[in-house]
Amino acid sequence: MAQFWREHSTKASLEEMMLDDNAKELSKVELPEILSLLPGIEGKTILELGAGIGRYTAPLAQKAKHVTAVDFMESFIRKNEEVNGHHQNVRFMQADVTKLDMPPKSFDMVFSNWLMMYLSDEEVQGLAEKVLTWLKDDGIFFFRESCFHQSGNHRRSFNPTNYRRPSDYDSLIQSAGIPISGENGGAMHFGFEIELAKSVETYIKAKKNVNQFCWVIKKRRLQGMAHNGYKTFQQFLDAQQYTRNGILRYEKIFGYGYVSTGGPETTEEFVARLDLLPDQHVLDVGCGIGGGDFYMAKKFGAVVTAMDLSTNMIEIATERASKENITKVRFEISDCTKREYPAESFDVVYSRDTILHVKDKLPLFKNFLTWLKPGGKLLISDYCCGDKEWSDVFKKYVAQRGYTLYSPAKYGKLLEEAGFINVQAEDRTQQFMDILNREVARTEANKEEFIKEFSEEDFRYIVDGWKEKLHRCELGDQKWGLFYAEKAK
Repeated sequence: MAQFWREHSTKASLEEMMLDDNAKELSKVELPEILSLLPGIEGKTILELGAGIGRYTAPLAQKAKHVTAVDFMESFIRKNEEVNGHHQNVRFMQADVTKLDMPPKSFDMVFSNWLMMYLSDEEVQGLAEKVLTWLKDDGIFFFRESCFHQSGNHRRSFNPTNYRRPSDYDSLIQSAGIPISGENGGAMHFGFEIELAKSVETYIKAKKNVNQFCWVIKKRRLQGMAHNGYKTFQQFLDAQQYTRNGILRYEKIFGYGYVSTGGPETTEEFVARLDLLPDQHVLDVGCGIGGGDFYMAKKFGAVVTAMDLSTNMIEIATERASKENITKVRFEISDCTKREYPAESFDVVYSRDTILHVKDKLPLFKNFLTWLKPGGKLLISDYCCGDKEWSDVFKKYVAQRGYTLYSPAKYGKLLEEAGFINVQAEDRTQQFMDILNREVARTEANKEEFIKEFSEEDFRYIVDGWKEKLHRCELGDQKWGLFYAEKAK
């Protein structure tokens, strides 16, 4: 690695730092975008790893209480000090981050830009453990990396970069943990929880490139068994319900690009109610692998912000967006209950079979209202329940999945309580059952092909699972609702 950067640091220029001939133009747009993603840094102490010639050191120093800028290339850190040494609140260090040692709980934020892609998996894991130690409680770790393939156009005689998948970083970073002695019998520990992960917009616009990924991750106290044995709900989803194989297995049933009821058939029907226009902004909450988003972008020219909590979902969607050169959809890993958007950002909020995971839905619905422009539209399909007392079978199912369900009528009332007008709450359970029956019949008719692609166990999981859904519907326990609402103009 030292040899690689000796080759690309002779001038200590911006072009060398970014490995791109258009570095100045890219940086003008990218720098404010990246800074806008950082939680408030005013008065904070920041450790900047891989600081280079100081592209981010200066703007961080202008607001932070103190910045410690670290880089292992002497020419880069000296250039940084030459340019930014007038900032009295910056300390410059030449050091290898894998050997760096800092006092525990000494920083509010650790910031790195293009660093871990030059480290081995073991080095990334080791650094993550150190960062956990260096950060104060609830501190933020921001990092940005090139995923999948290179972005810069500089020629390289050799390239030691690790172009990982986003899910690789999630696994490596979230594997870090520090036990909290004496708390809850030792079950509590400090770990990382993803607040946001997304592609860098600048590279999508300038290069039609979605492979530049950045993360905002928080140091949290985590309970080891809080989510069926997983540290976070996101890790539970990615390791259990939405493994990569599990997602593709669902897609085999719903249709290419879809992991929600009815696939393209219901998507076309429901989206038609929105009367989308070119360049209208859509927020898709629980976007899955992006089939509906690609449809809205291609068919109507909509610009879609697509969020999902599952890393595996977003990774598949991002890969396909890159392959199909779809640049009007921006995918991000985030929790809809914690995400913040500016008021009046979207023309449409759209969600398919996702809000069932949210316990307290009313605050989320109020956020939807805030995020919508005046006259904006909301369309949600979701799992619901019947009005009568639930059967034991249904109680067990809901508890195992962690769902919070309401009847379609109660769901509609919540939307009205949040402030929406023209609320239409429809019980679509019969349509749900018809779709399930068709999907089961199609899967059974293609059993041999399905098992060849997946397994006998996967086949039984789908067929038995779908029949159990039908049984719960027949009992009157499980319902499926479609909800349309508007924000007053």
